[in-house]
Amino acid sequence: MAKMNVELKKIIDELKLGLKEKLQVYLKIKVRPNAPSSQFVKLDNDSILVDIKAVPQGGKANTELIRMISKQFHVLAKNVKIISGAGERVKLIKISLK
Repeated sequence: MAKMNVELKKIIDELKLGLKEKLQVYLKIKVRPNAPSSQFVKLDNDSILVDIKAVPQGGKANTELIRMISKQFHVLAKNVKIISGAGERVKLIKISLK
Protein backbone atom coordinates (compact mmCIF):
# COMPACT_ATOMS: atom_id res chain seq x y z
CA MET A 1 0.00 0.00 0.00
CA ALA A 2 1.24 3.52 -0.78
CA LYS A 3 1.96 5.98 1.99
CA MET A 4 -1.20 7.66 3.28
CA ASN A 5 -1.37 11.46 3.29
CA VAL A 6 -1.11 13.19 6.68
CA GLU A 7 -4.68 14.49 6.79
CA LEU A 8 -6.17 11.08 6.01
CA LYS A 9 -3.87 9.34 8.51
CA LYS A 10 -5.03 11.75 11.22
CA ILE A 11 -8.71 11.04 10.46
CA ILE A 12 -8.16 7.28 10.45
CA ASP A 13 -6.27 7.49 13.75
CA GLU A 14 -9.21 9.43 15.25
CA LEU A 15 -11.63 6.80 13.92
CA LYS A 16 -9.52 4.06 15.52
CA LEU A 17 -9.75 5.85 18.87
CA GLY A 18 -13.51 6.20 18.42
CA LEU A 19 -13.74 2.50 17.67
CA LYS A 20 -11.95 1.65 20.94
CA GLU A 21 -14.17 4.02 22.94
CA LYS A 22 -17.57 3.35 21.35
CA LEU A 23 -16.94 -0.19 20.04
CA GLN A 24 -18.22 0.84 16.60
CA VAL A 25 -17.67 3.53 13.98
CA TYR A 26 -19.21 4.38 10.62
CA LEU A 27 -17.29 5.42 7.52
CA LYS A 28 -18.47 6.92 4.29
CA ILE A 29 -16.25 5.47 1.58
CA LYS A 30 -16.03 6.42 -2.09
CA VAL A 31 -14.54 3.52 -4.06
CA ARG A 32 -12.67 3.62 -7.36
CA PRO A 33 -12.59 -0.02 -8.52
CA ASN A 34 -10.26 -1.46 -11.14
CA ALA A 35 -7.43 0.84 -10.00
CA PRO A 36 -3.72 0.06 -10.51
CA SER A 37 -3.40 -0.73 -6.77
CA SER A 38 -5.55 -0.92 -3.63
CA GLN A 39 -4.96 1.96 -1.23
CA PHE A 40 -6.58 4.62 0.91
CA VAL A 41 -6.12 7.75 -1.19
CA LYS A 42 -7.43 10.91 0.47
CA LEU A 43 -10.34 12.68 2.05
CA ASP A 44 -12.92 13.66 -0.53
CA ASN A 45 -15.40 16.10 1.06
CA ASP A 46 -17.13 13.92 3.66
CA SER A 47 -15.85 10.58 2.31
CA ILE A 48 -12.65 8.61 2.32
CA LEU A 49 -11.55 7.90 -1.25
CA VAL A 50 -10.27 4.34 -1.69
CA ASP A 51 -8.74 2.82 -4.80
CA ILE A 52 -9.50 -0.89 -5.23
CA LYS A 53 -7.52 -3.05 -7.65
CA ALA A 54 -10.33 -5.62 -7.91
CA VAL A 55 -13.02 -5.35 -10.55
CA PRO A 56 -16.56 -4.43 -9.47
CA GLN A 57 -18.03 -7.80 -10.45
CA GLY A 58 -19.33 -10.58 -8.25
CA GLY A 59 -18.56 -8.66 -5.07
CA LYS A 60 -14.79 -8.76 -5.68
CA ALA A 61 -14.27 -5.03 -5.07
CA ASN A 62 -16.42 -5.12 -1.91
CA THR A 63 -14.47 -8.11 -0.60
CA GLU A 64 -11.18 -6.31 -1.21
CA LEU A 65 -12.51 -3.15 0.47
CA ILE A 66 -13.56 -5.11 3.57
CA ARG A 67 -10.15 -6.80 3.68
CA MET A 68 -8.38 -3.44 3.49
CA ILE A 69 -10.53 -1.86 6.18
CA SER A 70 -10.20 -4.84 8.53
CA LYS A 71 -6.41 -4.74 8.14
CA GLN A 72 -6.21 -0.96 8.65
CA PHE A 73 -8.42 -1.04 11.77
CA HIS A 74 -7.05 -4.34 13.16
CA VAL A 75 -10.44 -6.06 13.28
CA LEU A 76 -11.76 -9.29 11.82
CA ALA A 77 -13.32 -9.00 8.38
CA LYS A 78 -16.63 -10.26 9.83
CA ASN A 79 -16.72 -7.06 11.93
CA VAL A 80 -16.73 -4.83 8.84
CA LYS A 81 -20.16 -4.50 7.24
CA ILE A 82 -21.38 -2.60 4.20
CA ILE A 83 -24.55 -0.97 5.56
CA SER A 84 -25.54 0.67 2.28
CA GLY A 85 -24.16 1.07 -1.22
CA ALA A 86 -22.99 -2.51 -1.84
CA GLY A 87 -23.64 -2.03 -5.57
CA GLU A 88 -22.60 1.63 -5.66
CA ARG A 89 -19.34 3.54 -5.50
CA VAL A 90 -20.32 5.41 -2.32
CA LYS A 91 -20.75 3.08 0.64
CA LEU A 92 -21.60 3.38 4.30
CA ILE A 93 -19.39 1.03 6.31
CA LYS A 94 -19.84 -0.08 9.92
CA ILE A 95 -16.81 -1.32 11.85
CA SER A 96 -17.41 -2.95 15.21
CA LEU A 97 -15.33 -4.67 17.86
CA LYS A 98 -18.00 -7.24 18.65
